Amino acid sequence: MSLPLILINLKTYKEGMGPRAHAIATAAQQVAQESGATIGVAPNYIDLHPLSKHFMIPVYAQHVDGSAPGAHTGQVTAEAIRMAGATGSLINHSERRLTLADIETSVRALQAQKLVSVICSNNEITSAAAAALAPDYVAIEPPELIGSGVSVSKANPEIIRRSVAAVHDVSPNVKVLTGAGIQSGECVRIAVDLGTDGVLLASSVVKADDPKAVLRDLVSKI
Repeated sequence: MSLPLILINLKTYKEGMGPRAHAIATAAQQVAQESGATIGVAPNYIDLHPLSKHFMIPVYAQHVDGSAPGAHTGQVTAEAIRMAGATGSLINHSERRLTLADIETSVRALQAQKLVSVICSNNEITSAAAAALAPDYVAIEPPELIGSGVSVSKANPEIIRRSVAAVHDVSPNVKVLTGAGIQSGECVRIAVDLGTDGVLLASSVVKADDPKAVLRDLVSKI
């Protein structure tokens, strides 16, 4: 997978469901092909299989449980998202917090299925703890900036520097994404210059009138 990664979390926004999810994935695939960038999407579970089937871009689940298949009503297993075609999954997003033990079981479940794990964290201390679990990515997202329209790469670049250092001090092979308020190519460029391997973002693409134009801007400076 070429770097940096631009990963779009569609959350459960009405603008990111059904036909609109397909429209965003279409835009992401076209911009990825035009630019050579790696652009992935994390749709809701209902759209996970259709998007995985119809598009070549990486498709991630928004959450995965560490449970093995069995009597676990309402849980989502790593085996299930793999069979749906997922590339991997977010873990511990600020809107779906888990205990450290649950984060570990989710990472191990993904690893057993050879799927990509992206642990979300909110500061350098939790980023270091996440890195100790050896995920593929740690995504640093200060919760106060999520959905604010204020980019963490501009508002608090030091937390990115410290988090990258904290992660790599624990495990140099773990990649780092940054999120919260990412909305332009300049934000992405700053994030990469600060040592990250890409960005995790949501509303600036999902709620845009023209997602393709926003995506083209996001990749314009990398």
